[in-house]
Amino acid sequence: MEYVYAAMLLHKAGQKVDEESVKKVLTATGVKVDDARVKALIGALEGVNIDEAIEKAAVVPQAAAAAPAEGGEKKAEGKKDEKKAAEDDKKSQEQAAAGLGALFG
Repeated sequence: MEYVYAAMLLHKAGQKVDEESVKKVLTATGVKVDDARVKALIGALEGVNIDEAIEKAAVVPQAAAAAPAEGGEKKAEGKKDEKKAAEDDKKSQEQAAAGLGALFG
């Protein structure tokens, strides 16, 4: 995670995210630098719009609140709607996680 944080810090500061810069940040924080991991990170970030990736990752889908059910049939229907909303929420979270995986290798 330190490697990703270093890249995000550099990006936020308006600096170029390259191998040398990431190594400098990691060294300054006392992390033992693994050159292969730095190269892998820079390779994974090549061609990626970091601002867009952060924006997509920051979106947290909220489950729709189910209206209180007033009858036997409505209760069963409400439970189905809640289950479907929970499944949709889970799918959205998985898609967001998959996008992050593509961003950071």
